[in-house]
Amino acid sequence: MTDAEPQWVAGLDGCPAGWITVLRDVSGRAAPTCTVLKTLADIDNLPQRPAVIAIDMPIGLPEHVGPGGRGCDVAARKVLGARQSSVFAVPARVAVMEEDYWQACALAAANSTPSRKVSKQCFYLFPKIREVDAWIGEHGQERIYECHPEVAFWAMNGQVALTEPKKVKSRPYGPGLALRRDLLVANGYAPDFVATCPFKRKDATEDDFLDACATAWSAERILKGHAMCFPDTPATDDRGIPMTIWA
Repeated sequence: MTDAEPQWVAGLDGCPAGWITVLRDVSGRAAPTCTVLKTLADIDNLPQRPAVIAIDMPIGLPEHVGPGGRGCDVAARKVLGARQSSVFAVPARVAVMEEDYWQACALAAANSTPSRKVSKQCFYLFPKIREVDAWIGEHGQERIYECHPEVAFWAMNGQVALTEPKKVKSRPYGPGLALRRDLLVANGYAPDFVATCPFKRKDATEDDFLDACATAWSAERILKGHAMCFPDTPATDDRGIPMTIWA
């Protein structure tokens, strides 16, 4: 790589059409760009070839879940104040690998203390969690990191929890989206870039787009060695994968 070439990182968030992906040049030479990938594997076909992939999806699946979920979930939740419900407790691996909802509930309950079933909202994320887990099984974890947009926004906001939600009653909430756009602009994004989602709502929503922008910001911090890790001393799953959230 020469001094004239950009160096890219990627931030990904799940969306109806697959993965909304924001690519950010850490050298500042090229403007950020956004695309939607049908599968995570498609990231290897991008011409930017991102050096770091930050993704809003659990990485590292426990065999047994204690109170509050994985240690990284508990640690991240502590800093988010009213936004802490955005960090859900990841069920045990055996439950995540189950495609039947009621069987997943039974397996999750049998492998958690206190016993806890699976919400429908969490269950609908299982295919994407399995996709990430399979990708890591094939490619390793050298380039990919679990991030959480609300933790990224907390870090952008001077490590202060945001007062406004992104959604109210499952609908986009204007003041919350505006707050997050302002934080992204204050942290290097052009106002025109974050002004609106560049895709149809059936493919990716406004909050999906802003979350991908936030995870790309975290990816740049990871590459530069500036990112924070939750918790400070992470546990690993049975495959040796650290269970951490980065911001």
